[in-house]
Amino acid sequence: MSTAAPRTAGPDRLWSVDEHLDDILATVRPLEPIELNLLDAQGCVLVDDVTVPVSLPPFDNSSMDGYAVRVADVAGASEQYPAALEVLGDVAAGQADLLRVGPGQAVRIMTGAPLPPGAETVVPVEWTDGGLGEGPVAAMRARGPAPEGATGQVLVYRSAGARAHVRAKGSDVRAGDRALEAGTVLGPPQISLLAAIGRGTVRVRPRPRVVVMSTGSELVQPEGELGAGQIYDSNSFSLTACARDAGAIAYRVGAVADDADTLRDTIEDQLVRADLMVTTGGVSVGAYDVVREALSSVGDEDEPGSGIDFRKLAMQPGKPQGFGSIGPDHTPLLALPGNPVSSYVSFELFARPAIRTLMGLTDVHRPRTRATLTADAALRSPKGRRQFLRGRYADGEVTPVGGAGSHLVAALARANALIVVGEETESVVSGADVEVILLG
Repeated sequence: MSTAAPRTAGPDRLWSVDEHLDDILATVRPLEPIELNLLDAQGCVLVDDVTVPVSLPPFDNSSMDGYAVRVADVAGASEQYPAALEVLGDVAAGQADLLRVGPGQAVRIMTGAPLPPGAETVVPVEWTDGGLGEGPVAAMRARGPAPEGATGQVLVYRSAGARAHVRAKGSDVRAGDRALEAGTVLGPPQISLLAAIGRGTVRVRPRPRVVVMSTGSELVQPEGELGAGQIYDSNSFSLTACARDAGAIAYRVGAVADDADTLRDTIEDQLVRADLMVTTGGVSVGAYDVVREALSSVGDEDEPGSGIDFRKLAMQPGKPQGFGSIGPDHTPLLALPGNPVSSYVSFELFARPAIRTLMGLTDVHRPRTRATLTADAALRSPKGRRQFLRGRYADGEVTPVGGAGSHLVAALARANALIVVGEETESVVSGADVEVILLG
């Protein structure tokens, strides 16, 4: 899972966004492949190319309810001069014993049923009198299959070209074709195709299990009663949703109080179900920054590369960050800041690519584009920091949403993009061309 050790540096070093991300992606490795049943494989990444063992459809079949006939027998048929054909019987979907259609003959055929030998085309029931002289077409389905050996007559009022309303064998995919490429994320259409070609299981990289944990004695669970100085825990819900959106199986752990021993114990308990751990809060240098206190000395001296490295990044929001591995399996851990916007932006930039890497994907980042900035005033950005501002993107334009404060959750809920302001840029005016990370 995690083989390379994170780089370490002095506590005063300022890491760039790209250096921190590169360190994460150089450490995290794709999960080992496993064989899963189709429905269990939904959302997983396919490991191997899948070849079609049997053509789809596996035989010529009708795409309509109607009559299987010879082309010559219905040539020139019209309302005034219908073609009168002898009905030999029925062929239904799944039927193996087929009647042969000869000159002047027809077989009543149901959608999906094999095209009988001798038949060259299918005339929809709507183009006929319904067969056996009964008139309304609706009577056809109501009657059900004709008794064995029964015959009748059908009047056909329109001609049909060769192989009209016939689904040809292999017209979807042919035996030997590549059905799906390795690296495909298996969604409902892909699961459908695998089932259609007879695959009951498939080899995939499993969806990573991500444990999300918020810290802070001031945090109260939603619907609880707030006391003095308390706030509701939104980060654990936000980041759990982010992890699921990225493709992970995510587990939310209720807020852990500001106690280093409690946090260490909780993390240790959760490692059994984690391919990646994400904590939020307590990564600065304050007296109550419990994550930093609890994890700074957690590494195993006999295991190079274990432990968490706490860093300062040249970004806003999200300057304080932590990254490393923990536990006997060297489970990657990302320690994100606690302000809601800081934690969200940090997750999108660092945790989401880590999750996508664990899944075995090659394209692990949110899409980026260029857009024209529309703003009431120039955007200010601290020199030497890469700033990520919330924005609303549409039709090549992006508008800032809310201010730069890292606590503005309501503004975050209205944003669908992040506006990126580079380290060397201190001001961006309306009408400028800017880089945008698309969140939706």
